[in-house]
Amino acid sequence: MPETDTSYHRITATRPPPPTGCPIDHDFTPLSEEFLRDPYTELDQRRESMPIFFAEDLGYLVLTRMEDITEVFLNPEVFGSDNVQDPVFPIGEAAQAVLAAPDFNPIAVMSNRQPPDHGRIRNYTKAGFSNRRIKSLEPYVRRRAQQLAEEMLAGGPPADFVKTFAHPLPGETIFRFIGFPETDDEQLKMWCSDRLAFSWGRPSSGEQVEIAEKMLAYWRYCREFVATKHTEPGDDFTSELLAAHDADNDELTYREVESIVYGLSFAGHEIVSHLLSNSLLCLLPRSGSWNELCADPSLIPNALEEVLRFESPQTSWRRVANADTTIGGVEIPAGTNIFLSLAAANHQPDHFDDPTTFDIHRDDARNHISFGKGIHFCLGARLARFEATIMLEVLTERIPSLRLVEGQDLSRFPNITFRGPKELLVTWGE
Repeated sequence: MPETDTSYHRITATRPPPPTGCPIDHDFTPLSEEFLRDPYTELDQRRESMPIFFAEDLGYLVLTRMEDITEVFLNPEVFGSDNVQDPVFPIGEAAQAVLAAPDFNPIAVMSNRQPPDHGRIRNYTKAGFSNRRIKSLEPYVRRRAQQLAEEMLAGGPPADFVKTFAHPLPGETIFRFIGFPETDDEQLKMWCSDRLAFSWGRPSSGEQVEIAEKMLAYWRYCREFVATKHTEPGDDFTSELLAAHDADNDELTYREVESIVYGLSFAGHEIVSHLLSNSLLCLLPRSGSWNELCADPSLIPNALEEVLRFESPQTSWRRVANADTTIGGVEIPAGTNIFLSLAAANHQPDHFDDPTTFDIHRDDARNHISFGKGIHFCLGARLARFEATIMLEVLTERIPSLRLVEGQDLSRFPNITFRGPKELLVTWGE
């Protein structure tokens, strides 16, 4: 894979030095066990005492205040997004050799594509996330959610909610959206399972190779799938993209269609899985809130916004300075990598009253920044909310006695951006 500025993953990016005059934090790391267990206490302290600092371990300038993060999101010309899929930490030669295969050549298309190409491509992908397309998925998602709930009940308590419900539902939903056949679901889940560790974690050299091999296999599958859909279109997102390409192949290239399909499965799977699990982590220990949802499902949408604020499945995002600039009084040279702490902003006291309290009736819960802002606002936000709403509707109706198993020690995936439990034990009944 010859690496270019528009490569989907740039694995040989260099680390610029810290900005002159900026505080340097030698200890901050989102990968510590303490931070993974509770990032909010540490982020709250830093936001109040040192809201902008350079994290030596990450090699990133860290922003913790809502106003600074919003300014970055709303200025894409100065703060580029082309680093968001790049590995945070160095990738070894063995994994690089796997990804050097001449046919591994996905290109940046959405989250990591700069304007003006980003806007051109987004117009086509946004059309695919239409109300009609999402509405057409509702019978499948509701039926599958009900099946998963029944299977969980049939297996008897306790059950691992991640394995039995939170992981399969979003994966299978995004696969149906893309148009992948159901017969390939298990293989696809295996190929897509470790991407967060590759780009946002610190995997060992052996883990890097294993993930790289899955990425290569999945890319080859996507290319074959797109080629098949080109000759045998259906009622799915991929076929819509290919129709747009055929109508004007200069406006949407064939490689861009392949790359959109390649990137979408991860964005629509792992993150939504964490949202489903985090919803139960917030609601079930607060039996009053859970009982309110069971009695009145109309409260579910706002409750989910509070989950997204209080315990977001995405706690950070990244940008890079395209030019010399200043933010929050700190001079930032071009090339500086920037870590946007969404979790810190979502718990900021002057933006949310009593931010450490989870409140499903919070009037301004939707003012969170978990889906970003501006031209890169998450395209899948509507689909994620839709899936989480159906999940809660099904569970509150079918298993109102659902609760967490007491005393379990939650373990989360070690990465800098996505937050959710590896396992979540639930039980039910009297």
